[in-house]
Amino acid sequence: METLIVQERDDRVVVRLHRPQARNAVNAVMVAELHEVCAELEARPRPLLLTGGDGFFAAGADIAELAARGREQALQGINSTLFERVRRLPMPTVAAVDGYALGGGAELAYACDLRVGSDRVRFGNPEPGLGIIAGAGACWRLTELVGEPLAKLVLLAGHVIHGPEALSSRLVASLHAPADLDGAAHALIDRMGAMSATALRLTKLVLDAPPGAHPVADHLAQAVLFEDPDKQARMRKFLDRRAT
Repeated sequence: METLIVQERDDRVVVRLHRPQARNAVNAVMVAELHEVCAELEARPRPLLLTGGDGFFAAGADIAELAARGREQALQGINSTLFERVRRLPMPTVAAVDGYALGGGAELAYACDLRVGSDRVRFGNPEPGLGIIAGAGACWRLTELVGEPLAKLVLLAGHVIHGPEALSSRLVASLHAPADLDGAAHALIDRMGAMSATALRLTKLVLDAPPGAHPVADHLAQAVLFEDPDKQARMRKFLDRRAT
């Protein structure tokens, strides 16, 4: 691929954003290539690890392309459609964020289920300074992640969330030295890998279900799992361990 480095494994897919000359700014080619990755993960569900460069995850959307877009392109939701697809992937997604995640780059990280950061991580949404809104999810997703007061500070006043604040607000699950970041992200996916893949997939579906779907969605997911041979094997193993 032109803008991504993709490593497929049996138990995960690792995608590194790779436009170093543009600090990984999200352009149309990257959007198309990330759609290809999503299609593969929808066809063969596995966890996704999404990472960037040394000192920058993604420094926004490509401003030259944004400057050329008009009303029709805005209504197409070019970036927001992709980021929502990432959000809806069947298995968990983890963003490993080193340094700057700004604008569309931040919105891509927000779309992942979990984020781990380096101690130099920076999240920001400076879009109003360019005469636009953070229109690919930040205006509602960031509020869900960190709460309204902090989200408004970022979106209305240009506040940048640095590492300690990202950790205290739980925007990131943990902070690490840059050299240790990828290892920490892989360790998080390793923990998921020890769990039932079907249970993880259904848990994500239930978590993302609208409020009106509960508790029916919970009951249906549990009914599927209660008949799963993997559930029987895991519970039998647990009981056998406790009996010894």
